[in-house]
Amino acid sequence: MSETYLAVQGWVGSDVRFKEVSDGVSVASFRLAATPRQYSADQAGWTDRPTNWFTVECWRALATNVQRSMVRGQPVLVTGRFRTTEWKDDAGNLRSRMVIEATSVGHDLSLGVATFTRSPGRGQFDAPGGVVEDDLAGAGAGAGAGEEASLRRVA
Repeated sequence: MSETYLAVQGWVGSDVRFKEVSDGVSVASFRLAATPRQYSADQAGWTDRPTNWFTVECWRALATNVQRSMVRGQPVLVTGRFRTTEWKDDAGNLRSRMVIEATSVGHDLSLGVATFTRSPGRGQFDAPGGVVEDDLAGAGAGAGAGEEASLRRVA
């Protein structure tokens, strides 16, 4: 069975809810608002189309980082697995919700700036051809345009 994966650009539309479930596993969730815009020749300008609302669920380390980093109203990019959950409300009406089980969440830097702080114990990342680690010791404030931080292979 195939899964559906999405990348959605939008805005954090609610406060982040954070909790620990069984065995201390962290989960965070928030509402994501994505309002498509289209050019209207009749109005000679841009108009908003109806807003799509998603529930974003984040698990484990991502949940902790989202809880510490995201605030209602901020522009974000979310990628993850898409699913629809259905249930019956108290009146017996069938209800549904679009959910993105996030694999990554980040601020939309086309609309502002952010400062990245690596989580403790997350100094390495997988890259094509092996594991590498940033060696930024020589690339501090004096690094100019065209200078790059060196990467060194970690055994």
